[in-house]
Amino acid sequence: MKVHAAPFEKYVNLADARLGTRILSVTDDWFADANRLFQPHAAVWKEGVFDDNGKWMDGWESRRKRFEGYDSAVIRLGVAGVIKGVDIDTSWFTGNYPPSASLQACFLADGDPDDSTDWLEVLPSVDLQGNSHHYHAIDASQPFSHLRLNIYPDGGVARLRVHGIPYRDWSAVDVEQTLDLASALNGARAIACSDEHYGSMGNLLNPGRGVNMGDGWETARRRTPGNDWVIVALGHPGVIEQVIVDTLHFKGNYPDSCSIQGAFVKGGTDSQIETQSLFWRELLPSQKLSMHAEHVFNEQIKDLGPITHVRLNIFPDGGVSRLRLLGVAKSLG
Repeated sequence: MKVHAAPFEKYVNLADARLGTRILSVTDDWFADANRLFQPHAAVWKEGVFDDNGKWMDGWESRRKRFEGYDSAVIRLGVAGVIKGVDIDTSWFTGNYPPSASLQACFLADGDPDDSTDWLEVLPSVDLQGNSHHYHAIDASQPFSHLRLNIYPDGGVARLRVHGIPYRDWSAVDVEQTLDLASALNGARAIACSDEHYGSMGNLLNPGRGVNMGDGWETARRRTPGNDWVIVALGHPGVIEQVIVDTLHFKGNYPDSCSIQGAFVKGGTDSQIETQSLFWRELLPSQKLSMHAEHVFNEQIKDLGPITHVRLNIFPDGGVSRLRLLGVAKSLG
């Protein structure tokens, strides 16, 4: 299993460009585009590469400030969420990183911040070091839709990771509307898996189809009996009407077959849910898979009623690009 540098890394990165996170405004990004903060891959170094404004850097970098003040960037998260922790990553910035940074947040149901917006400080000013990850847990209970990253007074940050639980106002959803209950944009999250040697389990829930094999979930080659699996907490309890298992880009390493179990889980930690999953009922019986293809299942699905979690089993191992669970949300009441 993957070892996290901080416990909150198990949550969805709300600031992932693949979810739609983007910069709304920035005081200065002369040397490096602030939108690079949200790229899902680790920051890279390109030796000897320069552009018209200076050394090419994989992150956000402002000019050297020659007057009072500091630089900041206003960010719209692709999906609002309850923040559990952040990583301010200064990888490759060694003589040009900010000495400190802070983070503010707000929640807007519609629109973007303006001069009248009230910002809440979720991370007071913290010291930064060059070429380092800075992990900070955040104790917040309310969701946020926008962030403002402040760096003092200037400099470069490679990546901003904002880990948390996606939020959606389910009271505004039509009771008959069919949704992908396994989409990160609808609050779903992958909570455990047997192995993610090549690709993160969270990639299964990203919007759109995968861009390459790295943008999926892929396990190491299994050399022992058994099979690989991943457990997903749905964004909302619901009845599943269609399952899509997409092996796009996986050609010599796709699973031979798959099955899905499901359950309505009441309470319990992620580790407890992992144990419970052994005994969940069958939602989708074993189905053959093929390479580089989208597999759609309808009539094969068993009626389990409303469920909150699923366990995707792949036999014996391999890679899956996306998992879609289309259905109707059901009220907890």
